[in-house]
Amino acid sequence: MDRLWAPWRMEFIKDLTQDKYKECLFCSLNKSKDDRASLVLKRGKTCYIVLNRYPYNNGHMMIVPYRHIGNLSELTPEEGSEMISLTGRATDILKTEIKADGFNAGFNLGRVAGAGIEGHIHFHLVPRWNGDHNFFPVLGETRSMPQYLEETYDHLVKSFQ
Repeated sequence: MDRLWAPWRMEFIKDLTQDKYKECLFCSLNKSKDDRASLVLKRGKTCYIVLNRYPYNNGHMMIVPYRHIGNLSELTPEEGSEMISLTGRATDILKTEIKADGFNAGFNLGRVAGAGIEGHIHFHLVPRWNGDHNFFPVLGETRSMPQYLEETYDHLVKSFQ
């Protein structure tokens, strides 16, 4: 298996384990009055679009319902419809503005499926370009590594002494 080193992802992983948010991150972003600081791009009637602070690619964004719900079955028809509508608008904008050739889009349902915030459902939209990488482990037998081996070693070696 090949490895792709992405040490910047460690900041995201550490954030998840610190339990530093007193409330759900998406609920907090919803309440924010400073959309630029919160990276909120668009507010709809039932959902909003926010850039992912820890993106897999430039332009990686999420479509998030205002309501704090954790399951697809809890979405109202209006929320589901607006999520798809906002996703369509976002894909059009990303094609025009950053020349995206395609997209990965979907939900990470549950922590084992990759949900960093599993209590508040959100839909990921990741722009892709011809020649870039996607679905590394599934198709390419490549794993994205969030930290260089030397850094992991230095961090852990003290515990083994």
